Amino acid sequence: MIQTDLIASIPELIRRQEAKHPTKLAYADGRSSVTYGELAVTTGNLAGNLQSLGIEPGDRIAMLVPNSVEWVQSCLAIARAGAVSVPISYDSALPEISYRLTDAGCKALITTDDQAAKLDSVLAEARSVAHVILIDRGARSAQGPRFVELVGKPPKTPPRDPDMLYEPAFIVYTSGTTGRAKGVLLSVHGMLWVTAACWAPVVKLSAEDNVLSPLPLFHSYALNLSVLSILATGASERIVERYSTQEVAALLGSGRYTVMPGVPTMFHYLLEAGRSNGVTRFPGLRLCISAGAIMPAALNEAFERQFDVPLLDGYGITETSTMVTMNWLGASRVPGSCGIPVPGLAVRIVDGVNGEDVPLGDEGELIVRGPNLMLGYHDQPEATANALRNGWYHTGDLARSDRNGLLTITGRVKELIIRGGQNIAPAEVEAAVGTHPAVLDCAVIGAPHEKLGEVPVVFVVAKTGTGIDAAGLIAHCKTQLSAYKVPAEVHLIDAIPRTGSGKIMRYKLREGLVQERAHVAKGT
Repeated sequence: MIQTDLIASIPELIRRQEAKHPTKLAYADGRSSVTYGELAVTTGNLAGNLQSLGIEPGDRIAMLVPNSVEWVQSCLAIARAGAVSVPISYDSALPEISYRLTDAGCKALITTDDQAAKLDSVLAEARSVAHVILIDRGARSAQGPRFVELVGKPPKTPPRDPDMLYEPAFIVYTSGTTGRAKGVLLSVHGMLWVTAACWAPVVKLSAEDNVLSPLPLFHSYALNLSVLSILATGASERIVERYSTQEVAALLGSGRYTVMPGVPTMFHYLLEAGRSNGVTRFPGLRLCISAGAIMPAALNEAFERQFDVPLLDGYGITETSTMVTMNWLGASRVPGSCGIPVPGLAVRIVDGVNGEDVPLGDEGELIVRGPNLMLGYHDQPEATANALRNGWYHTGDLARSDRNGLLTITGRVKELIIRGGQNIAPAEVEAAVGTHPAVLDCAVIGAPHEKLGEVPVVFVVAKTGTGIDAAGLIAHCKTQLSAYKVPAEVHLIDAIPRTGSGKIMRYKLREGLVQERAHVAKGT
């Protein structure tokens, strides 16, 4: 069942695919493409030329690059040089970029001319960065080695191509849903265990697949599935630079793609577009995969009805090299469940106070043990010791299990709203709000209350061409929820702040609510 032959070093996987099908498309974007034979040459050139710049084994190299073939080439070449990749979101603010470069101690940065033009102050602070390698996008105003030359020019010395499986290969920063991000140390072995135990056997990802990926590559979910698993299985992939419902729907409509991974928000927008445009199927598409955030049961069922294609939901986190649980292709599913543990993983649901396993069906904190656990947090021994206890990773997520072992994620330990002593999971309230016909997206937080401690407050994005009446929405919630769970306030906003993986950044909503109430108190 577990396809352990897929677990190998990145240089070995590249050699395998080059030998099997050198002319087959490996990765493509809207600008360029690369075959497996070309991938072997370009990543070897880049790795060797990085070494000539002084990159040593274990050095950290940041990638501030948009979703693209260059992103993939950079990541794989860094591994071939024996260095460590540090992916950074291309949309990061300057303080976020500066923090990651400094925290990881990056020796080099791969980015575009457009970004480099903005980074003078950042690079002045991140003094460890000795080289900035530039991809041709925008005016060539910055000075430094050119990416196109480093991938096209044979190096003076061949790439190191280390047999690196268990050492740190990636520093992936957490989503930062609660504040400052932590650098998660991940190995090739841990990442490819997920390929071998989940993507290949569970969803049947193989060399026959042509994947359409709109996922942000800097995130662990995409790094695992849309980069490493494509290479390991020999599949082909079209990378979307930035998610656009119109573009993704058009690409799916071409009939060329068999699998699409995404996050719930993407499937929500695709569903709305399909309903508006009368689209009921995407030819050739055999499967959609959702992870990164909780998938509402109503959305899952409606998407499958609309397009007649399975949408498999799973649960994963950066610290476990992505997947922990997954629904299986062809297996019966429970609405709202994120499936069963990936083979090879052990999970427990424990009481947050005494650490004992909770009774079957009760809610508790999910903890995980397995070969895909992170190596730790970069330069944060205390945070590592707090998260990894006796070999178990404490996720901070609340879950419950049914008698068949199917897990449902119910929220975050720290996100529980305690109203007059009663616990409220934001995800449950969001699921109820989301059934209102005018609601496109929503998020729930706890707001301070003088007598009750906290009350639930909902932020809502309305569907285009509709309006939402606050009193009507609250009345709708009263038909779906116990009285104490009904939102006390409704706030209409343009968009829910989310991370690249689709998780709600509730702290931003709290900050906005505090500012709004402060303005009201001042009468401004």
